[in-house]
Amino acid sequence: MTVSTPLSITDGWLDSARKVPSPNHNERPADEVSLLVIHNISLPPCQFGGPYIEQLFTNCLDPDAHPFFAGIVSLRVAAHLLIRRDGELVQFVGFDQRAWHAGVSSFAGREGCNDFSIGIEMEGSDFEPFTAVQYQQLAAVTEAIQHSYPQISAERITGHSDIAPGRKTDPGPHFDWEHYRALLPASTKA
Repeated sequence: MTVSTPLSITDGWLDSARKVPSPNHNERPADEVSLLVIHNISLPPCQFGGPYIEQLFTNCLDPDAHPFFAGIVSLRVAAHLLIRRDGELVQFVGFDQRAWHAGVSSFAGREGCNDFSIGIEMEGSDFEPFTAVQYQQLAAVTEAIQHSYPQISAERITGHSDIAPGRKTDPGPHFDWEHYRALLPASTKA
């Protein structure tokens, strides 16, 4: 899968994403979207593909499907968007809504990043590189998000580990920030 045309957002939903609505969201306390947070996820850990991420984000995860799931089945979480290894875009929550993706967090001295952030999950782990098409999709999605939410400047794009240091490690040491930023159009880097 390659990205050939600019992506667009309508009413908080990415037009080209497969929509899998999650109940794990609510209204933002203020009409503000000013931060983009990049995460990684794999379920079971370090295994890719399969239905488990979608099941977790829609509260349908079977705790008996894998031993790891028993410890996470009660979580009520969702990212706004998942970028799969093959570049597929799956959206769970509209960008105008507050997705429950960051937990206890702080950015630039402000607590509660869920209130004002968009969370994107890259299907991956802390232990191996992401795919080229994932970076291409992430750059295209970032451009569309920055177009629709201009408060998200280049300085307001961060990793989960940066807003929850000591608690979270994603997107991990294999996430290539330099490569990702080089893919962004010049107009979004300023």
